[in-house]
Amino acid sequence: MRFELERVHYMPAVLQPGIVYFAEEFGAAAHLCACGCGTKIRTPIAATEWCLTDDPDGVSLSPSIGNWQHPCRSHYWITGGNVKWAGPWSDAEVLRGREREAIRRQRYFSETPTPQTRGFLHKLWHKIFG
Repeated sequence: MRFELERVHYMPAVLQPGIVYFAEEFGAAAHLCACGCGTKIRTPIAATEWCLTDDPDGVSLSPSIGNWQHPCRSHYWITGGNVKWAGPWSDAEVLRGREREAIRRQRYFSETPTPQTRGFLHKLWHKIFG
């Protein structure tokens, strides 16, 4: 199966196979599971979630798509518009993966400056120049 990117404002009610729909304003992508089961797969596009790229080779989603909560339990990458199948994960592997994601998110947010943690000069600059 090959995926193409379709930019939308709102997600369509009915998704078509082989299309990754991307609503940039809402930071969301959706597609039908690559295995053909018909399950709608939703992927938030954000620094701590999935990354979507579109280049001449085609659309890519990273990291992998792991459909652990669906009966098919498909696990794959969409890279350059193509599906690259990954091996199945056990429940223990899924749990470890989720724990790694939580640590990665925590690290990201602890290292990203917020208005409360920015320095005095940064705050002063924005107070003066808006």
